[in-house]
Amino acid sequence: MNDRTRDTLTAGGHDRGVTSNQVDHTDDGHYIVVKGRRWRATDPSIPDALKTELVSALMTGRRLVKSDGDAARVMVHDAKVALGERGDPWWEPTEQGTRDRLAATMRTLLRSRGGSSICPSDAARTVGGDDWRELMATAREVALDLRADRVVAVTQRGEVVSGTDLRGPIRIIAGAALDFRPGPDGSATAT
Repeated sequence: MNDRTRDTLTAGGHDRGVTSNQVDHTDDGHYIVVKGRRWRATDPSIPDALKTELVSALMTGRRLVKSDGDAARVMVHDAKVALGERGDPWWEPTEQGTRDRLAATMRTLLRSRGGSSICPSDAARTVGGDDWRELMATAREVALDLRADRVVAVTQRGEVVSGTDLRGPIRIIAGAALDFRPGPDGSATAT
């Protein structure tokens, strides 16, 4: 094993039953190897604070799957897409894959933050790494698409706004159609 294949455990090994402080990676860093099986690694360009929040949301979803069954699986799926562990590979992004990952990140962060709002830049930073600013226009478009489906609402200065020609900063809050989110006590709440 070379230095490149041995790394400290990151979010990419969080769900594989890995208990040591280290996990094997493929030479290209795209996969972790656990018990001889390859699993897609978490996108290493996700800022640490956002990665921690997304992993926490993933673990919450996993606990809820045990207690609430299939209804909570959407939380797990969205968190894994946001982390880059599902969907298009993070190292070979496509336009549609990027949009899907931005949407999954927005849904996951909204569930994670309860009633608090998020900024489109949170999703752009998660998906775009150092080049996140280039994704801001796309992140705003994705937010408007999610708004059209009532999954989110868009606010400016604390007020819900409509229309598509929005100037200035926006925030995103959970909409009526955001499916399955934990309640304030961590219990399941279906919407």
